[in-house]
Amino acid sequence: MSNSRSTKLHVAMFPWFAFGHITPYLHLSKKLTERGHRVSFLLPKGAQAKVEHLILYPNLIHFYPLLVPSVDRLPPGAETASDVPLPLRGHLRVAFDQTQDQVQTILSSLKPDFIFFDFSPWMPALAHQIGSKAICYSIVTPATQALKVPTKEKPEDMTVEDFMQPPPGYPPSCVRIKSKDYEIAQLKVFAKALGTEMSLYVRITYGLIWSDALAYRTYHEFEGPYCDYLKQHYAKPVLLTGPVLPEAPATKLDEKWTNWLCNFKQGTVVYCAFGSQNKLQMGQFQELLLGFELCGQPFLVALSTPDGCATIEEAFPEGFEERVKGRGWVYGGWVPQTLILEHPSIGCSVTHCGYGSMWESLFSDCQIVCVPYLGDQIVGARLMVEELKVAVEVEREDNGWISKESLSKAIISVMDEDSEIAGLVKYNHAKLKEELTSEGMQERYLDTFIQNLQGLMD
Repeated sequence: MSNSRSTKLHVAMFPWFAFGHITPYLHLSKKLTERGHRVSFLLPKGAQAKVEHLILYPNLIHFYPLLVPSVDRLPPGAETASDVPLPLRGHLRVAFDQTQDQVQTILSSLKPDFIFFDFSPWMPALAHQIGSKAICYSIVTPATQALKVPTKEKPEDMTVEDFMQPPPGYPPSCVRIKSKDYEIAQLKVFAKALGTEMSLYVRITYGLIWSDALAYRTYHEFEGPYCDYLKQHYAKPVLLTGPVLPEAPATKLDEKWTNWLCNFKQGTVVYCAFGSQNKLQMGQFQELLLGFELCGQPFLVALSTPDGCATIEEAFPEGFEERVKGRGWVYGGWVPQTLILEHPSIGCSVTHCGYGSMWESLFSDCQIVCVPYLGDQIVGARLMVEELKVAVEVEREDNGWISKESLSKAIISVMDEDSEIAGLVKYNHAKLKEELTSEGMQERYLDTFIQNLQGLMD
């Protein structure tokens, strides 16, 4: 292997079988192939057709489809997390592990320089066996993983109580899990083993422990103290790719959207999306819609249709459609989020704080309202609200319920021009956005990231 820093790399990618993981791995793959590096991408057979269109240099990226074995209690033909209801996701992890022989056969013949992985703790041993380096590329905020470093000898011995306290040496910070029933329940899902199947926490933590380096999709300017803490705790390099968001599509926003949005004054429309994974119960779905109605602003809401309804309209509260006619649009399909956030009429983004959506909101000029659902989203929200003070969080009841009054109050707090909090978060957000979007920053980060990978080969 040449020691030259111009060495072209061969990188294999093996993300967890969920589009929220596959897609960021693909965005990074795209950036690597643009620079002439080769990527071999392992993913479930059926997922390939859904993501191939994202690839610009098909000659430098090669897909290796995997057959996902059928496992007891998994829906027939299930391949990715979106095919599987939340309570059964553990069974998909069993199927994921059962692809190990296929993965080993493919990688043994490819012998890539690096293998990027996230949910497969068995990958580092496999990589070392074939002379590759294993990079644990996490798609969540480093603040989450820093908060959950094991403070006991074995990750298996960590309890929910252990996660409630920041570990020794954790950066002085406001990022915390609150002792509300709802947030503790989220931690239990993360820390609970499923039969013989290890917990998600143990699975991820062994990947961090056994890998050759950790990689995150962030900037040091945004989460530096947490990256430094992880580097020190795990005693290995922490490499940063930057957020690697897809470029805004060259296409313009479709008339379907612009014809509606242009009816409203600049910066007045509230936009809301919670990602494709978040299916709300009917009661909570209706309560949120009533919250948007109550806030008095025009709104565009993109949510999945609640279970048990054939269409999203079926789930509307009684009389809602007539009352919000002309100022509210609730849409159940896919939405071109990047382009919508750039539209001048949009003034507020209500987000679940999935990591990609969090970055998209930060790069926009919108006011940000956080409604986190899962553990890493809760930590991301605290980072933006408590630490950086660029957003507000909707107050939940102890059991996780969000009342219409609570949602409306959060939106009004950032949209009312006379509100002190609105001015504060707007100022802080604008300052942070300026720093994070400085000319060429993302490309510089990627160049350094590749140099650091090449350095690991020396």
